[in-house]
Amino acid sequence: MVSEKRVLVSCGTSIATGTVAAVKVKEIAKEIGVPVRIVQCKAQEVPSKIMTFEPHFIITTGQLPDNVSVPVFKGLPFLTGIGLDELKAKIVELLQQE
Repeated sequence: MVSEKRVLVSCGTSIATGTVAAVKVKEIAKEIGVPVRIVQCKAQEVPSKIMTFEPHFIITTGQLPDNVSVPVFKGLPFLTGIGLDELKAKIVELLQQE
């Protein structure tokens, strides 16, 4: 069984678009049977959250610095549907890694 994955979801205010992305990631994880813990934050909080939460990857609906030390995915497909299948495939791949 795959161990629990930690996912950091960020957006401008940590409310609307981040919540949509967090719900979608939870749905994907549930579909493939991978336990997931999700923390939401504002984009400017990402560097400190990486240090304390140690996420396996980040989903963002905003801009992040280029020097982020974990994989980052743009969450816009969760809002528009454009590129959604590709994003889901990448998320599934990371969630299933040991």
